[in-house]
Amino acid sequence: MSGFLQLHYLTVYPISNPNRDDLGRPKTAVFGGAPRLRISSQSLKRAARCSDTVQSALAHHLGKRTRLIGQDVRDSLQGLPESDDRITAIATRVADVFGEAATDAEGRIITRQLAFVSPEERKAAIEWAKTAAETGWKLPLKKSEKKKELENLRELLLKKDADRAVDVAMFGRMMAGAPAFNREAAVQVGHAFTTHRAIVDDDYYTAVDDLKEPSEDAGAGFVGEAGFGSGVFYIYACVDLGLLIENLDGDRELAARAVGALAEALATATPSGKRNSFAHQTRAAYLRAEVGTAQPRSLAGAFFRPVEGEDLMAASVDALESLASQLDAAYGACCDKTDHMNVATRQGTLAAIRAFAEDAVASD
Repeated sequence: MSGFLQLHYLTVYPISNPNRDDLGRPKTAVFGGAPRLRISSQSLKRAARCSDTVQSALAHHLGKRTRLIGQDVRDSLQGLPESDDRITAIATRVADVFGEAATDAEGRIITRQLAFVSPEERKAAIEWAKTAAETGWKLPLKKSEKKKELENLRELLLKKDADRAVDVAMFGRMMAGAPAFNREAAVQVGHAFTTHRAIVDDDYYTAVDDLKEPSEDAGAGFVGEAGFGSGVFYIYACVDLGLLIENLDGDRELAARAVGALAEALATATPSGKRNSFAHQTRAAYLRAEVGTAQPRSLAGAFFRPVEGEDLMAASVDALESLASQLDAAYGACCDKTDHMNVATRQGTLAAIRAFAEDAVASD
């Protein structure tokens, strides 16, 4: 039996700019005809993946999202009695496995696109490269030989089944040059958005030149503008428990640790954009966790009509729970079990939510 863990968060972001657009301003969206502030799902997932919670709970089971696997391999070969050209050729061949390799302006070996590399894949890549260097590997000269060798290397270095990289298992992997090694993500994360109307404000700021003499002029050393916003954000994540367990080759204990760490990280970790300028060190104020076998559903519709009032958090909680109740009445129970944490009413704890998430894997 496969089931789903659904996590709904309401988090207050103070005046901040955690996730910027191409102009450096906070990301926005229009929802229900009203302007909202937005934080991209990619930004939320990276914040969770890089959080102390996930890094400590899943140490040795996390991959690296990088274009520099070839450079990593080349660095690992330094000190061997081989020429630089030969080491570079071997490392470039490894990089080709993860994506077409090239050399950047700094002379580093890079792939043309980011690749999610598991710990086992990195280890296998370095071991093959060292063996190739020590056993007289020869660069294939014919195009057909290069293609065949690349196919063989992919079979050797990439993992089709469980690679035990939890972040790859949760968030998936797409390799355009080797689709057989793609991984379907077991975790879906929605873009976060404010539950109410919110707009971007502008901060006009100046910086003083400490070494400029008062006699020169009274002007600032630098003048600039920075966008910011604030509000109650709705964050939604859905975990396909069956797929996560499958991606981890049936390792339920590791899957349980993964969902527990994810549930906590999404409540406590924030994107790092402009953190030093705004110190948006925030925590979820409300959390609804659900487990069940019914088709998942987001509760974003609770905020299609923006909430209003003096207490936007309380209004957001009411809207969220009201829609959940309405959907249950219309469709039948949308989940089998729920747990809640409400900071304002001192209901529940994050530790209990984490345990709830972990138990969901054990009972799946």
